[in-house]
Amino acid sequence: MEIPFEPILFGVKINIHLILEYLAFFLGYRYYAYLKKKSNDHILSENRLYIILGAAIGAFFGSRIVGFLEHPIVALENSLVYLFNVKTIMGGLFGGLLGVEISKKIIGEKQSSGDLFTLPIILGIFIGRIGCFLTGINEFTYGKETSFFMGMDLGDGLLRHPLAFYELIFLILLFFLLKNFKSKFSTNGDLFKVFMLSYFGFRFCIEFLKPNEFFVFGLSSIQILCITCWLYYYKFILKAMNYAR
Repeated sequence: MEIPFEPILFGVKINIHLILEYLAFFLGYRYYAYLKKKSNDHILSENRLYIILGAAIGAFFGSRIVGFLEHPIVALENSLVYLFNVKTIMGGLFGGLLGVEISKKIIGEKQSSGDLFTLPIILGIFIGRIGCFLTGINEFTYGKETSFFMGMDLGDGLLRHPLAFYELIFLILLFFLLKNFKSKFSTNGDLFKVFMLSYFGFRFCIEFLKPNEFFVFGLSSIQILCITCWLYYYKFILKAMNYAR
């Protein structure tokens, strides 16, 4: 199989990444519904719908704002349609987090709501990253040229770090780690916080393997967002450090 993988069905070239994105949303939601049915959810169904709506709106705007900031010069040189379509999961996650917190403030919900979404989010990201990997250099999820043994030709004849593949391995490990963490150690809300800190920490590191061109203080826009996320959860980090001592 060649990468980019562009199957043709009935004479039409299939956008495999787009199909897997839709599949990620569908299966992620079905997994969430399954977990919700099995759990003792203390949040009212009506409030849960407002929270999901807040997450969706926040994720929509966050993904596109951070996607624009990742390549602002390129984005401004293209059409409005391009600006609408450019997006990144990192902005979606952090924007979704802010959207949830704002919606909870509005409806007066005090309970932590993220734990139930954590594993479905990981599943959705995993499926989406398969699409990124199969799309190769057509998506900006590829790495720099490398002589590392895992270097792959992603469509331009050069051996590059397959960052999407690295992320798939990380997500598998994180999924089972958090699933175990959930059943043994987690208090309400901790599971989602550990996921965010772990995933944003991983993304901060692999950004050094990415051929970024736009930097602020020597860091990419994604890395600055990762630091912002860590600062957002600084109380939880301090609490975890004190517990570790």
